[in-house]
Amino acid sequence: MFTALAALAVLLGMVEASRPQSAAPPAPGVQEATPQAAPQQGAQAPAPPAGEENPGLINEMGKLFGKILPPIKSPSETIDDLNARAKDAGEALSRLAKPAMMVSGRVICPASVNGAPDCKAGADNLCQSKGYKEGKSLTADSAETCSPKVLIPGRQRKPDDCRTDTYVTRALCQ
Repeated sequence: MFTALAALAVLLGMVEASRPQSAAPPAPGVQEATPQAAPQQGAQAPAPPAGEENPGLINEMGKLFGKILPPIKSPSETIDDLNARAKDAGEALSRLAKPAMMVSGRVICPASVNGAPDCKAGADNLCQSKGYKEGKSLTADSAETCSPKVLIPGRQRKPDDCRTDTYVTRALCQ
């Protein structure tokens, strides 16, 4: 708003500066030399073409306001814009309000590249087994899984005989 007022003040200053200034009256006894054009017969002043742009002050102010102010929408365009925004907001709310389902089960968390259990993949597998798209792990359980060699009497246990597996037991599915 301030820029529009500043632009208007500048334009009004330009109008004041562009007013024709009256010439001082000639001193008494001094004749003013004015060239007199010889009247030409049959010659008329050429009329400006109708399609040319008028470079006047009003036209320039219109251009300035056209650049400063945003275009004004019709009432139907405004209503259509509001309807589109309300529809987008409704869709966003429905995505937020979509009920998530908590499911229980027992699915192993596969090992990731660094060897740690990937329980996101385990939760996804658990949810997909229940008919959902994806899930988020809520609870996990760990268990030690050993090879049958450990059960042989008198055999000493080696470090690679057992491993710890992690399982997703509850997940939040969507």
